[in-house]
Amino acid sequence: MNVVDLAVTNLTSPAVLAFALGIVAVWIKSDLRLPEALYSSLTIYLLLAIGLKGGVELSQADPAAVWRPALAAITIGVLTPLVLFPVLRRVLGLSRVDAAALGAHYGSVSVVTFTAAITFLGALGVSYEGFLPTLLAIMEIPGIVVALAIARSGAAGGGDWKDAVRETLTGRSIVLLAGGLLIGFLTGPDGMEQVAPFFVAPFVGVLVLFLLELGMTAGRRLPDIGRIGFKLIAFAVATPITLGAAGVAAGTLAGLSLGGSTVMGVLAASASYIAAPAAVRVALPDANPAIYLTAALAVTFPFNLVAGIPLYYAIAQAIH
Repeated sequence: MNVVDLAVTNLTSPAVLAFALGIVAVWIKSDLRLPEALYSSLTIYLLLAIGLKGGVELSQADPAAVWRPALAAITIGVLTPLVLFPVLRRVLGLSRVDAAALGAHYGSVSVVTFTAAITFLGALGVSYEGFLPTLLAIMEIPGIVVALAIARSGAAGGGDWKDAVRETLTGRSIVLLAGGLLIGFLTGPDGMEQVAPFFVAPFVGVLVLFLLELGMTAGRRLPDIGRIGFKLIAFAVATPITLGAAGVAAGTLAGLSLGGSTVMGVLAASASYIAAPAAVRVALPDANPAIYLTAALAVTFPFNLVAGIPLYYAIAQAIH
């Protein structure tokens, strides 16, 4: 299957089409809305389901097969903001605070992009390591911490980075992912079998509803694209391609399978719009949300969802 076929397969998936429907709903000024309580519930469900499944697989995994991918994941998370910061400062001309804020978003990961990737692989019948949700949890934090440290090292008037780190570690995304991993690890396959009718079978349907809401959120930010400049838009497309290719290569060197290397590439290419915004809001109150939210949510997320995931899979195929 070539890249075009992969892209068509991804574009015609229910999850991607639901995301597109959300954008269209905003464009035609529909009154479509998901209740805030439902959106919050969908988030909790997806994070806990991912954690549970990963914990079960981790309980059966060989530690020798996990440590290399885990080390690669940490390395990517730490290096990403360090590499991007000077680019954002010199090429895009962003202030120190805005460059650090944007680096924090790309140094962290998107849970929904990860979920879309494993759904994509499942549709193709491509297997992958079950402990990948562990890598997701590992990669969510280091990039944010490094980016905040960069900002604090040379900027005055920022918020307390310790509070930001605490909020990141105690935020619902980390608590649910880590908690789900622990529950799945302790209960194993027998425990997962008890909750499978709720956490396994409806998973894709819940993802469709979640992406419908995210489509509407992204659609409301599309007008900001024209105001943030061509250079930032180009960055928000070129960066995931570069990081995605590097992530695939790192995953392959760490011993991951074709599917696992693809997901590592997706994680490296994704940008956070849950954990990172919460941390940046506390630690870098002067950072411009129109820059980091528009780049991460209105440009990079749709790009990865539509074209990035099949592209990283094609790169993994070529390397493998």
